[in-house]
Amino acid sequence: MRIRMMLAGVAAAGLMAFPAMAQDGQYEAELRQMLGDAAGGTCTEALMAPALLDACNGQIAGTSAALQALGAIESMTFVSAEDTPGGRIETWSVAYAGGRTLNWIIGGLQPDGKFTSVGTAG
Repeated sequence: MRIRMMLAGVAAAGLMAFPAMAQDGQYEAELRQMLGDAAGGTCTEALMAPALLDACNGQIAGTSAALQALGAIESMTFVSAEDTPGGRIETWSVAYAGGRTLNWIIGGLQPDGKFTSVGTAG
């Protein structure tokens, strides 16, 4: 099972990290909602910038099936934060009931409360 990375609106150069000012996770609730919604077969329009929403909608069938196969989220642990030209990017370790743990990134929070980046490399 492979979950493709859902990254949109962030250029590769934007992922080059600079040390983060704060070392606490700020986006846990939003990531949890997006993952739960995606497992249920929908993309979280209220939290996704247009390019990310388009990318999500284009992959939702496969993403939903893969997330369902992992099982429920058992825990989320903040790993790190990086300040990038595109905004703060957080990494979260997400443990699933099926026994797998995946590192997810979320970031690029816009003034309207929507994110430009969410994804996992697996």
